[in-house]
Amino acid sequence: MKRPLTHPIARATSDWLGGLLAGRPWWMNAMMVFSAYMAFVYVPWDLLVKPVARDEEVWFGLVLTGYGAKLTEPIHWAIYAAGAYGFYHMRAWMWPWAAVYVAQVAIAMLVWNLLYGAPGLLGVIAGLVSAAPFALLVRALVRERERFGAAPAALGERYGEWGLVTGASSGIGAAFARALARQGVSCVLTARRRERLEALAAELEAAHGVATRVIAEDLEEPAAAARLAAAVSELPVSILVNNAGFGSAGRFDRQDPERLRALVQVSCAAPLELTHRLLPGMRSRGRGAVLFSGSIAGRQALPLHAAYAAGKAFELLLGESLRVELRDAGVDVLVVEPGSTATEFQEGSGEIRHAGVSPERVVEVALAALGRQPSVIVGWADWIRVNLATRLLPRALVAYLAREVMSQRTPPERR
Repeated sequence: MKRPLTHPIARATSDWLGGLLAGRPWWMNAMMVFSAYMAFVYVPWDLLVKPVARDEEVWFGLVLTGYGAKLTEPIHWAIYAAGAYGFYHMRAWMWPWAAVYVAQVAIAMLVWNLLYGAPGLLGVIAGLVSAAPFALLVRALVRERERFGAAPAALGERYGEWGLVTGASSGIGAAFARALARQGVSCVLTARRRERLEALAAELEAAHGVATRVIAEDLEEPAAAARLAAAVSELPVSILVNNAGFGSAGRFDRQDPERLRALVQVSCAAPLELTHRLLPGMRSRGRGAVLFSGSIAGRQALPLHAAYAAGKAFELLLGESLRVELRDAGVDVLVVEPGSTATEFQEGSGEIRHAGVSPERVVEVALAALGRQPSVIVGWADWIRVNLATRLLPRALVAYLAREVMSQRTPPERR
């Protein structure tokens, strides 16, 4: 009988690893961990620390030394980094390329023993024995084609019949509603602008044959979230998209205090209350999903957008906390964190127009990550920027750098 883990650190580590390693066979998890070790520990040490005179790299069994080895190490790093990422996300392009690279390793083991190992038959035997485990891995990887890039079940099958999207009249909210409807989910659409909601509802019903319900509410009002939850109390809402929100660019002391209060109400209080009111139904049904439209602004201080960044930090921490609380309840929680988006947000926030990712791309990334991770940053460039800023640089310096970026996006009269 398996003994339960009693030490808090052991339990926490076990739960974290359980989520990290779920959905793959043990040998594939071992390959993922090995790829991560090679990409983040061994190859960087090999490239940056090991003396040139001692450096060796092997390709197809041929040994490269000195600068020849150094020049090929970035290729090895890229391969192992791609392997760690590809195994973690189970990307479709891992088939057949993972098997191809492992086949190269198998060939290398055979050739190396023939060229540099024991002479004669002993070298052949050693090469075959060394290559055999990798050949078995090649066979296993080839047989896992359906696992790589396998599309999850439609949202309606995974979570339930009805979803609720706040801020659904435009931008990311409208894109979420269209994505849910495409996957068989009937939608409750809520925002302030009824005419836009009704046009979207008609579009979804005609294009996808789903049911819709339009509820015009202004979540700036403290009682609006309770009214909204009561209006859908008879529906089995199993997907909640907390998307409503707005920003207010400019120097904090120049902001309208009522607008700042409304910003906090919409970004923090409304999603908190809606989630609290709808979550019991999801738990009782044993399935559901809660999504928060966050922002990379919630990862750091953001002068000239201070209240907005604080609100998004609230959503990020709320969402990631709930994900752990609901781990065994069948309810998935995700915070999607785009950078700049090509929506009405920039104009509504008083920012100077600048390039941004499309709302459809934000939704695509979010739904791909739902059920796999607690939060997701949209786009490699923003992921790199955020992680460099928050993990490597002093927080005080990051705040000053953010001020410089926001100064370029904020009209002079608002600074």
